[in-house]
Amino acid sequence: MTNQIENEIRASGENEVKSTKIGEVVMAHLEKIDQIAYVRFASVYRQFADVNSFMQEIQNMLDKGKEK
Repeated sequence: MTNQIENEIRASGENEVKSTKIGEVVMAHLEKIDQIAYVRFASVYRQFADVNSFMQEIQNMLDKGKEK
């Protein structure tokens, strides 16, 4: 997965990449392969303000799963 993330970021052609961009790419890859790891990473990365924000993220993930 790290190679895929690195390749995706390099393919953007940007000389400098903000950490927020890296975080978003990591989250996109985690969401595809490990939902628990995704939620754990998202909870730290997005610094949820409260339980409702955290639950909304989980609901969004569940809704995406239903669409597939």
